[in-house]
Amino acid sequence: MTTSDTSTTTSPPVEEGALHRAIGPRLLILFVIGDILGTGIYATTGKVAGKVGGALWVPFAIGFVVAILTAASYVELVGKYPKAAGAALYTQKAFKTPFLTFIIAFMVMCSGLSSASAAARAFSGDYLAELTDDALPPTLIAITFIVLLAALNMRGVSESVKTNVVLTLVELTGLAIILAIGAYAVLTGDGEPSRLTQFESDGTGYALMTGVLGATALGFFAFVGFEDSVNMAEETKDPVRTFPRAIFIGVAVTGTIYVLVALVSSLLVDHRTLEGSSGPLLEVVKAGGVDFPHELFALIALFAVTNSALINIMMASRLCYGMANERILPRAMGRVLAGRRTPVVGIVFVSLLAIGLVSTGEIEGLGDTTAFLLLCVFAVVNVAVLVLRRDPVEHRHFRAPTVLPVLGAISALILASPLADRPAEVYIRAGVLIAIGIALWGVNKVALKARSED
Repeated sequence: MTTSDTSTTTSPPVEEGALHRAIGPRLLILFVIGDILGTGIYATTGKVAGKVGGALWVPFAIGFVVAILTAASYVELVGKYPKAAGAALYTQKAFKTPFLTFIIAFMVMCSGLSSASAAARAFSGDYLAELTDDALPPTLIAITFIVLLAALNMRGVSESVKTNVVLTLVELTGLAIILAIGAYAVLTGDGEPSRLTQFESDGTGYALMTGVLGATALGFFAFVGFEDSVNMAEETKDPVRTFPRAIFIGVAVTGTIYVLVALVSSLLVDHRTLEGSSGPLLEVVKAGGVDFPHELFALIALFAVTNSALINIMMASRLCYGMANERILPRAMGRVLAGRRTPVVGIVFVSLLAIGLVSTGEIEGLGDTTAFLLLCVFAVVNVAVLVLRRDPVEHRHFRAPTVLPVLGAISALILASPLADRPAEVYIRAGVLIAIGIALWGVNKVALKARSED
């Protein structure tokens, strides 16, 4: 890894009116870890196992590599342009095409909604069933969950980074419990090591490849959180120096945890049992031979998926509000609630979309939709970093070796392609979401034109 030598300074100048830079290196690392951890590993591990078989760790290891490649591009771009806009900013600077920029921003927003919807489905499944005997329909529980998050969001949820650290530690505790159970199983000779090399596909070659790619594409859902962390650039102390270390350490820590959790899960539980559960890590706790309260672990898991859903709903509603203020979406979507000053129209809009998603999809399909949308975004970001090499800046910054964004773009496109053997419903769902965005874009363009002619 290298730094750009286009200047003599180490940081960009501080602009007048900039946000307060209060986040140090340690807090940023924990924020990145917390942003990545959550629903993906707690809810989709079993569905990944259903696609690949006992070799559950393989898709997570490949996903880890793909995440590192794309993280390198984000690190270069956030160091070059330390602004709180992420992929949309990089797309606009690279391609200067407002419609493409809008599509990328809207895809990021929709990925947050499909992620929150997957979390809602996870919340209504086996983790909750461990705590209650009520047999309410899971779809009704998931919709109620979204409505409650919307109400909480409407009141004005102001979560500081330090609060996020506490939430992150709780989520990490749940995964540490899984790893401790795995260590105990290894020491006592429990588990079935032969499962770790078993693939679901009976064939070889193309069938095996598509099965692994499909599992990797779904498993990549667990890595997508670092896209959100770049939006903290304007509130981070010396982001040009801090972000490379924070993002790489964050992805490395979570990737290592994911691979180890996958190994433990497959060691202790057959992949068919994992596949059939909406709370796969609870199955690991039950099979681990350790007297750990199942209800307590279920509560930790519910906390993890709730935190992920809340963060994603908040992100989506604020992104909707921001696009309305920039006149990219209809101006009415930027209205705020009197007194609370929360983006009421944006919250209602994204919540309705999320209700539609939980009503028509399950954990696997919604997680796959999230991964597909962000893989498309990541492919564009990896290309953007190469295009923007022609736009030097006055301060020194991290510069990724050219091979990394090239491989990042190729790997993202492969995982987003039909080679990944995802069901047609994922493409249909993503297409409908993008079509809604295009319709809003069109309505807004007509409204702006009519207003300019008055």
